[in-house]
Amino acid sequence: MSRPKETAQCILEHHPGIELTYKDELKEIGHGLWEGKLEAEIMAEYGELLEQWKVKPETVQMPEGENLQQVWDRVKLDWEAIVREYAASETPRSGIVVAHDAVNKAILCELFELPPEFFWNFKQGNGAVSIIDYPDGADGLPVLQSMNITSHLSGGVFDQTAAGAL
Repeated sequence: MSRPKETAQCILEHHPGIELTYKDELKEIGHGLWEGKLEAEIMAEYGELLEQWKVKPETVQMPEGENLQQVWDRVKLDWEAIVREYAASETPRSGIVVAHDAVNKAILCELFELPPEFFWNFKQGNGAVSIIDYPDGADGLPVLQSMNITSHLSGGVFDQTAAGAL
């Protein structure tokens, strides 16, 4: 979780007094034997599985890693706990979750009650901002105010921050 941690630390430099909390359940999908490899290297060794990941990611068990259902299960529980914690406050509160794209996509799918096969229907660029509101509290319907804002990084509205990401 070094990249999300570094990003969160950069954000918190502008918000003194806010404590950084780590949630192990919100770590990136465990890529197992794919971890740290370029797509070409994965293709050479696991070509068929990589192609399956691109079209039916919910069916893939990464070698010595996770599958999307495992990510969904752990992310859902922690996301719900965060929402409940903030909703239980006496005064309105905002929170920031800084995570990798698979976690962000799992949260977004969860908001729309979509299963893992909709994983590729959401784009989450590096450093993107998505805003989710719970105007009626934790038991009310969430509102996706905005998603995948990256204009602060590239100067434009077209996200090109995660081209080629798995």
